[in-house]
Amino acid sequence: MTTRLTRFSTEHAASRTYKVQSIDRAVAMLNLLARSDVPMSLTTISTQLQLHKSTVQRVLRVLEGHHFVSFNANGRYTLGLRLNDLGNRALQQFNVRDRALPHFRMLVAEIMETGHLCVMQGDAVVYLDKIAPSRSVCMTSRIGKTNPVHCTSVGKALLAFSSSELQEKILADIKYERLTPKTHANRKALLRDLEVIRRRGYAIDDEEIEEGVRCIGAPILNADGQPVAAISLSGPTFRMTMHRVPAIAKRLVSCCADISKTLGY
Repeated sequence: MTTRLTRFSTEHAASRTYKVQSIDRAVAMLNLLARSDVPMSLTTISTQLQLHKSTVQRVLRVLEGHHFVSFNANGRYTLGLRLNDLGNRALQQFNVRDRALPHFRMLVAEIMETGHLCVMQGDAVVYLDKIAPSRSVCMTSRIGKTNPVHCTSVGKALLAFSSSELQEKILADIKYERLTPKTHANRKALLRDLEVIRRRGYAIDDEEIEEGVRCIGAPILNADGQPVAAISLSGPTFRMTMHRVPAIAKRLVSCCADISKTLGY
């Protein structure tokens, strides 16, 4: 029994070490590239990390496939732009959530409809926070959930104010799944909506993701004027009437502007 347990422990530890080792090597390569002021060759990376070229090349190919490193025309490696995106998102999510909370709470307490704080992740939005009012009919949602960008007020608000390059990239990935009869079914319809959103400063999800539910969303902008998050207010259509939308939207846009100021906008 002792021999069997010892063998299992040894094999389990070796397995654990192997998995950690591969990750450690990838991180070591990223750190090395980060410290370098110039693109690095496979030979240089291999020499500095004291690893076989074949090992380094395998790891770099995986990292390149995920856009964590870039391989240029001269056969040298640099950090990939995906790392910039991840770093920005980590910073944005950490700052935005903390800075938005006081304003977010006041908004929901005033309007008395369910509020969501969201960020964009590819062609979807992720719910970072939710505040529900003390009402008998509230929206069913949860933190961490994702929804399509093209049929949510937060998604459309984020997309409308994104750079043309990012907007084009996301538009190309959207599947235009119709969740209700009012969901945008094609790129042309969504682009028309995005143009309206940019002009008025907020987006409306008019039963586009769920029948009987209407949402209003507005972006939170960073110091560069880029959207880093969005806040929405959602409610049943019998309460969140189109007649109420302009007044609610005005307060929502003001709230998001106040949060944007704390981020340097």
